Amino acid sequence: MVSEAPMEETPAGKRPAGEGWFVVNAREAQWIHNERFGAAVTFEGSERLGYSSSWPNDELRFTQLGINIQVMWPGQANGYYHAEEGQEDFLVLRGEFLLLVEGEERPLKAWDFVHCPPWTEHVFVATGDGPCVFGGVGARNAGEGIVYPVSELALRHGAGVTEETTSGEIAYAGAPETTPGPYPEGVLSDG
Repeated sequence: MVSEAPMEETPAGKRPAGEGWFVVNAREAQWIHNERFGAAVTFEGSERLGYSSSWPNDELRFTQLGINIQVMWPGQANGYYHAEEGQEDFLVLRGEFLLLVEGEERPLKAWDFVHCPPWTEHVFVATGDGPCVFGGVGARNAGEGIVYPVSELALRHGAGVTEETTSGEIAYAGAPETTPGPYPEGVLSDG
């Protein structure tokens, strides 16, 4: 029998404090905020506050899937143009995005689904006139390989690196600090 995970209340919202199943409303969960990359909720019991590929071994991280909801405002990217060893899939929930994928631009709107097999180069850039929201799921069963290639297209949108790297720490070294905080009011409205 799988036990229910204990939940803890933090100033940034609720998060699991141990292993097991749990239920949490995204509006009440712990979020992270970054002035360049928007806001996100991962639902994990992590205090990870940066856009990097390292996790301390003692953190509560989902072992098979990474799941998040990301909110960006026009002009923000969800990170830097990259390709990962694991599959990733995304569903646009609100707003408009420009998907940069394999050197191409694809406009996206609510209910568009994006499938990225392993090693698909991609990043999202929010467009339109209000908050843009997507849900993302990524495999965690791969070897966690990642590459941030140099892409002139991504650089034109402020979503790329100037030197190729396989290190999240290097790719995001100059990025603004990510901080915990509550749900950004109004972006997951029912209307």
